[in-house]
Amino acid sequence: MLSVAARAGPFAPFVSAAAHAVPGPLRPLAPAVAQRDQKVPVDLKRPLLCRESLSGRAARGGLVASTSLNAPAGVRHVHNDVAVPDFSAYRRQDVQDASASSQRSSDSRKGFSYLMTAATGVTTAYVAKNVVTQFISSLSASADVLALSKIEIKLSDIPEGKNMAFKWRGKPLFVRHRTQAEISQEAQVDVSQLRDPQHDLDRVKKPEWVILVGVCTHLGCVPIANAGDFGGYYCPCHGSHYDASGRIRKGPAPLNLEVPVYQFVGDDMVVVG
Repeated sequence: MLSVAARAGPFAPFVSAAAHAVPGPLRPLAPAVAQRDQKVPVDLKRPLLCRESLSGRAARGGLVASTSLNAPAGVRHVHNDVAVPDFSAYRRQDVQDASASSQRSSDSRKGFSYLMTAATGVTTAYVAKNVVTQFISSLSASADVLALSKIEIKLSDIPEGKNMAFKWRGKPLFVRHRTQAEISQEAQVDVSQLRDPQHDLDRVKKPEWVILVGVCTHLGCVPIANAGDFGGYYCPCHGSHYDASGRIRKGPAPLNLEVPVYQFVGDDMVVVG
């Protein structure tokens, strides 16, 4: 009975008023007695929740109420008194009148919208390009590091037939002043017989000067100049022999000695890097 009263919604007071006593082992069955002489106090200062009081509190448009047997009563207010802001100050003069057609100014308004969209796109692309450029520039080497990445070598200090070693980017750098006999000997080598085929003229800019990175291509050892079976460079670690052009001729090294990027500045100066 109590579950029915709980689900009755607005009719719960009427359903619960018809309660009956339940028989038990301690009390005899007795009918319920309703007390009629009690008075219910009513606070006159507190408004009663009725249709009239709720209608007075509604914003405008009256009260909307709904009831059902399986749900409590619901009350909704229709808020149709919300003031709509006036956007006339932001509208064009051609569309101020809501009753007039705006087709005449459609082309001009579309043109303005397209122009603003294009200008915004171009500006955004320009700003994005600058941001990306600055970010990539921040990842590049600084000026002092770039200064150390290049080395200037005075060629007049290297006599003919000699090889000098310099330190460049933490690696040994070989600069060899070849004789005419060495130039002729390396030019006559059969390229097809080489492990890493490369002609002598492809490895030098001036035949008398050979500039190489002094690191063996096998395991990174430093070869010895003016040594080996071919009179060029010899790596004592595992027995790799290079000729006077830095090409591998014998031993386990798979490639020729590396030729760095360099350029001649005049007849007596070369810049490597």
